[in-house]
Amino acid sequence: MSGIQARLNAISAVINYKPSHAPLNYHDTKPTDIFGANVFSDKVMKERLPKPVYKSLKKTIELGEKLDPSISDVVANTMKDWAIEKGATHFTHVFYPLTGMTAEKHDAFLVPDGKGGAIAEFSGKLLIQGEPDASSFPSGGLRSTFEARGYTAWDVTSPAYILENPNGTFLCIPTAFLSWTGEALDKKTPLLRSNQALNKQAKRVLKLFGVETKLPVTSFAGAEQEYFLIDRNFVFSRPDLLIAGRTLFGAKSAKGQEFEDQYFGVVPRRVLSFMMEAERELFKLGVPVKTRHNEVAPSQFEIAPIFEIGNLATDHNQMIMTTLRSVAKRYGMVCLLHEKPFAGINGSGKHLNYSLGNADLGSLYDPGDTPHDNAQFLVFCAAAIRALHKYGAMLRATVATASNDHRLGANEAPPAIMSMYLGEQLTDVFEQIKKGKVNNSKSKGIMNIGVDTLPPLPMDPGDRNRTSPFAFTGNRFEFRAVGSAQSIAGSLVALNTMMSESLDYIATELEKATKGDSKKLNAAVQTVLQKIIKEHDAIVFNGDGYSDAWHKEAAKRGLPNLKTTPDALPVLTTKPVIDLFTKYGVLSEAELRSREEIYLEMYAKTLKTEAALMVRMASTIIFPAAMRYQSELAAACANLKAIGKDFKMSTLEDITAKLRSMQTSVAKLEKLLSVEGKNSHAEAKHLCDKVLPAMNELRSFADALEVVVADDLWSLPSYQEMLFIR
Repeated sequence: MSGIQARLNAISAVINYKPSHAPLNYHDTKPTDIFGANVFSDKVMKERLPKPVYKSLKKTIELGEKLDPSISDVVANTMKDWAIEKGATHFTHVFYPLTGMTAEKHDAFLVPDGKGGAIAEFSGKLLIQGEPDASSFPSGGLRSTFEARGYTAWDVTSPAYILENPNGTFLCIPTAFLSWTGEALDKKTPLLRSNQALNKQAKRVLKLFGVETKLPVTSFAGAEQEYFLIDRNFVFSRPDLLIAGRTLFGAKSAKGQEFEDQYFGVVPRRVLSFMMEAERELFKLGVPVKTRHNEVAPSQFEIAPIFEIGNLATDHNQMIMTTLRSVAKRYGMVCLLHEKPFAGINGSGKHLNYSLGNADLGSLYDPGDTPHDNAQFLVFCAAAIRALHKYGAMLRATVATASNDHRLGANEAPPAIMSMYLGEQLTDVFEQIKKGKVNNSKSKGIMNIGVDTLPPLPMDPGDRNRTSPFAFTGNRFEFRAVGSAQSIAGSLVALNTMMSESLDYIATELEKATKGDSKKLNAAVQTVLQKIIKEHDAIVFNGDGYSDAWHKEAAKRGLPNLKTTPDALPVLTTKPVIDLFTKYGVLSEAELRSREEIYLEMYAKTLKTEAALMVRMASTIIFPAAMRYQSELAAACANLKAIGKDFKMSTLEDITAKLRSMQTSVAKLEKLLSVEGKNSHAEAKHLCDKVLPAMNELRSFADALEVVVADDLWSLPSYQEMLFIR
């Protein structure tokens, strides 16, 4: 399909847009009626399970008690009957391997009865444990490729659910994924381990304050998901979008996002229809999506859920990504989750809102109206300050990918320097603590708008800072560096584990100082807080994270600036990080080394694929188009000379020079691609330092050709077409 035909097809799709199926029946079906309809929820379990079984399962889910294996057959049979009533013929253990994608293997409920018929069976053994082939999933040296055995283990804390397809439904059971030797091959297992560690250390601190809770203290998360929607006609005619998920070539559009007219603008009709259906599908799965809007860049949008327990929020974010992709197809569009699908405009992130607490306690990061008097809050906030200062480089490593490198620090996302924004109120409180005496804290004010018909609005005691990677936003922290295509699990694991270490440190210091005497607690807290702020306040920065001045200041403060993935990933196997994860039983040294190896390999594979694709596209698409135009210009010059007009065409000379430069760049890139590193890190460094600049050089010549070659000869859809035809 040529660029012109793709453009015409896309325009036609917009002008003649009609849903491919009957519109949603939103009059008769309320969102409250469908929310959680396809989830084996607490309500379903309470109605269907025998009372003793329900109570036992509830204790495991809510209190974190060990699962009683004797109830598994009853739960499995009940789950099977419920699923079959909803049309399910198969079940699958859903898991999240280290690719970051969602994986599943379907098995039928039906088993031959030996009499020419079949019966539906699903035992407790099948519910609790599955055995997918693990040989083709990345293991980073944890196992040999000929060792295929891997296990999936039922995660009872994340509810099973039904996924619908036009031809039927199937039961999905969230699981952990482990090797035969018990090592974690997935994203979920370390997250569950880190929550256990966090609960133990948080409760030690709470006990000192006289706070008791039966519920586990856990992490809570809310991931704001950004994405692009592009008409599928364009994707089919762009090999780079089809294979790499981003445009490897493309000249800047005459209009981008500089008018600031996209952000929070009126959502286009076709896009809004897509959003409504995606939300409906997510409501059925119990995903509490709440917000939808246009984002900053053209054709960029956002969907955001409300806060949930971190493990469930992670599973739900995977469902969100899957649902966005599948529903977009029904509306003739493709959902792009790449962090930087288009150069020159904002990429997509996934702001991870993070807090600690439970249903009894609320958020432990809630300062209340007088944070200077809220010693418990100050302790948990100080723990976060200490944790980020000690392990900021590790947190940076959790968001290190080839695609996210394009986004971080590009005036659209926070820099790779990890710092914390506290706002005026909390910064002032901790400065007072540092000096040894706390008297007050800045209170909320009232905003007088100056319009009689508008009510006065309460003002927060501090503004927000969009340039900070880890910003306090009222009762939680917002980690803004996660990439849009990434699982939030890696960052959650890091946050939980480093918070566990800081809470462990604080609990130990307070226990030593008080020795069981609660009257000594206040003085002990003051001493610990003062020590933490004096040692770790270098991480606190409320200014402009994009400024050159901050980069210089950060270096003076000793804060690392790990700009690229090859710079960041080796942090995962440094001694402090290995000691941290092994101490709290979250990841072993072997599991950490496997992750560094896997992520370096993924980085290398991504750049190699993109570079090889650039060579092919430049040679078979861009070069021939420019050559044809060169031939047309040469023929025009020859014709003018034939009639006695001595005409020298500068455009022909320009095209010829650019073609020659592009040919040289292609040869250079091919030569660099043939070089192999001695190991995975050397390979990644070579690709980062040599191949990526060569790719950018090749692109610069190709993009320069795009703006001069005749439009009818250029077969790749342009930025202005892809971003503004919707």
